[in-house]
Parts: sequence; C-alpha cells; structure tokens
Amino acid sequence: MWSPSPWADIREALPLRPGGSYGGRMENPDQEPVIPTLDVTVLDCPDALQLATFYAKLLGWRVEEGSDSDWAELLPPRGRVSVDEPGGEASLAFQRIDDFQRPTWPAGEHPQQFHLDFSVTDIDAAEPRALALGAVIHEHQPSGSGGFRVYLDPAGHPFCLCRSA
Repeated sequence: MWSPSPWADIREALPLRPGGSYGGRMENPDQEPVIPTLDVTVLDCPDALQLATFYAKLLGWRVEEGSDSDWAELLPPRGRVSVDEPGGEASLAFQRIDDFQRPTWPAGEHPQQFHLDFSVTDIDAAEPRALALGAVIHEHQPSGSGGFRVYLDPAGHPFCLCRSA
C-alpha cells in the first residue's frame, strides 16, 4: 500500500517559490534529507586566544593546540563533531578582526548579532567564577523572574547564565 513521504509535511511547510519549487532544490523529495549538525560557532573579537582562554576556563573546556591570537578553537569534553567523532559536541571558535567594535546591547550603533546562553543549576553560585575570569554584569537585566542573568565577556559579547530546571 502506498503511503506519502515522511518528508511531505516538511515540504508543505516550506515557502513555495515562483515556478513551483520549495525553498531549495530537492534531488529526490521522497529521500530523507541530509540534516546539518551544528559544528562550531565563531565569534569575532580583537584577540582570539584571549577570548578562547576566557571561554575555555568558564566552560571547563580546552583551547585547541595551535590556536593563536588570530584564530582559536575550543575542544569540548567529548570532542568536536567530526567523521571520527559523530557523537562530538558543537564548539566555539574565535577569529581576530582588525576593526572589531564591541557589541552594544540592548541598542546602539553595534548591536549584538547573537548571544550565548549557558545553563547552570545556580546562577549566584556560578557568577563569581565568571566575574573572576573577566566577565562583567551587564547593566540591563531583562529577566523579571531571575531565570537568567546577562553578562559581557572580555570582548563585550553578551552572554547569559540561565538557571536550568
């Protein structure tokens, strides 16, 4: 008995382009699509090694061997996603930008493009370590419930410590 493709719902949710095609080209709409895995998020900064060291210490990760002030990567505890480590974790990397401008948030000339959220069981207990590593508490704290707190890393990127359930 014939049954529709399990991906029919996905195709129906995609916007229809002029000419009748969906968002992107699908070689075979009945074949399971290749779904990307988040590998690394890269942050621009004035000194890649300095910011990588901050996040490595904050997260308890290691700075990848060969990292320098132009490009630095972190190595998560289970390793990065790779062919050899399909169960690896998404990681962070940092690249030096000559004319880097610190993000402004919640408004301003250089607004944040994104921010990182880190889950912790106790924000108050996690905060002293973040501050000792060079983070600062942001003056704008939009959480009315206290479920998260906004900080700035040494390069000025906003990040949050979020209370996990």
